[in-house]
Amino acid sequence: MALDAFLLILLMLSLGVLFQRLRVFPDNAAETLNQVVLYVCLPAAVLRYAPRLHLDISVAGIALVPWLLLGATVLSVGAVTRWLRLRRDEHAVLLLCVALGNTSFLGYPLVRALLGDAALPYAVIYDQFGAFLILSTFGLFVLARYGGDRTPTAREIALRILRFPPLIALLIGISVMPAEPPVAIAGILQRVSDALLPLAMLAIGLSLRFKLPRDELKPLAAGLTLKLLLMPLLAFAIVPWLGFDATKAHAVVLESAMPPMITAGALAISHRLAPGLAAALVGYGILLSLLTLPLWAWSMGVALF
Repeated sequence: MALDAFLLILLMLSLGVLFQRLRVFPDNAAETLNQVVLYVCLPAAVLRYAPRLHLDISVAGIALVPWLLLGATVLSVGAVTRWLRLRRDEHAVLLLCVALGNTSFLGYPLVRALLGDAALPYAVIYDQFGAFLILSTFGLFVLARYGGDRTPTAREIALRILRFPPLIALLIGISVMPAEPPVAIAGILQRVSDALLPLAMLAIGLSLRFKLPRDELKPLAAGLTLKLLLMPLLAFAIVPWLGFDATKAHAVVLESAMPPMITAGALAISHRLAPGLAAALVGYGILLSLLTLPLWAWSMGVALF
């Protein structure tokens, strides 16, 4: 990771937390910034790099990894639940927060900062055909089963997926977008996509919560251990069998090492599923990942500075 990118991440996260404490911005500021990132910066970044994506069988392998890790999540969370005798709502929160990583708002800018522009399309594939599909299927199933909500129909899931802006940009990028667009268009895409990292980090800082549930320390520690250590370790073991080159392998392992997804925590809280545990997994997970992600990158031989 370039030193300036790392410092920018820390600066924008810190500013977000500071502005949250000082109430400088409206309460919905983080949501608004996330929408800007989702509908403007992220599609621009995808359109910049997706046309350079070489489609082969290994691309399907990238999408396969998060689903394999989902199976490992169900088994490991089940074992932890029995071992620690967790409540049903704690079990549900661990299922959501271990299975679903922050592979877009945090994953895209960090993968790009750590591995360079060429790795970003692989992060998009991991996120869109892995994390996002898992959220739209398995995640909603967990909420329906443990939170008393209804299970969405196949049509609702399909429409939600097809309307996701980065996926639309990915499909355009690999179909009709030229690898070398006109200079004016390339310049616009570059300037817009360059705002991805600072805006995403500021939004995350504005939404961080650090409530420590004293009676849920054990599931908190177990969840973070599974998400930040076991899942990337399993991904690290899987990628050699899928024939990835170094860039693809590094992108997959780093995406698997991302902390719990903010959306997963928010959905758990909205369904009254162990809200203190969900908030702590997201908040402390992001902080700890600033240490664990560079360590995973270093372990794979990625130059950090």
